[in-house]
Amino acid sequence: MWETPTVADTYRIIRLCKDGARMNRRKLLKASAGVLTGVVVSGSPLALWAKGRAWTMDLAALSTADAATLMAMVRTILPHDKLDDLAYAQVVKAVDQQAHGDSRFAALIEGGLRQLGSDFGKNGESQRVEILKKIESSEFFQAMRQKSVQILYATPFAYSYFGYEGEAFSKGGYLFRGFSDLHWLPEVPEENSGPLPAKS
Repeated sequence: MWETPTVADTYRIIRLCKDGARMNRRKLLKASAGVLTGVVVSGSPLALWAKGRAWTMDLAALSTADAATLMAMVRTILPHDKLDDLAYAQVVKAVDQQAHGDSRFAALIEGGLRQLGSDFGKNGESQRVEILKKIESSEFFQAMRQKSVQILYATPFAYSYFGYEGEAFSKGGYLFRGFSDLHWLPEVPEENSGPLPAKS
């Protein structure tokens, strides 16, 4: 759920400035293009990873409205109804960072946002799907789809939500960490199971 930045958010951005000098509106907008804010739902698997229930992300290239549109796009491409916005915000943050450092990518995102329209996020899911189907062969859509898959499914937030414990090598491997957790199958008699490795 996106919220409009509050006065407190604005003051927080001002405090983050290097020189601490007073800022006018133009300098403030240069310092941060937009702010993502949200709340992690209590009892969510993401609550284990989040530092607090409320979260914010400063944006360097995207406005708050553009970020909300991209968030709606990513949620439509990869719909997980109970996955908190914080996980999807990781994708928007990665897009923002790339757009801040790459003018070609920034132009691609800007053009794609124009194609989607400012009301994209306000549409129902079926309307958003139809809009995305019309542009799915575009470079913008393909870039966003690729970035969404790469970022969303590679975060601890998604791991927690989907129940993936991550790689096992650093935790001793799979053999003694769930390899034989086949509770839905009957136990195989030891004489029929073949040689077993020794525990170290």
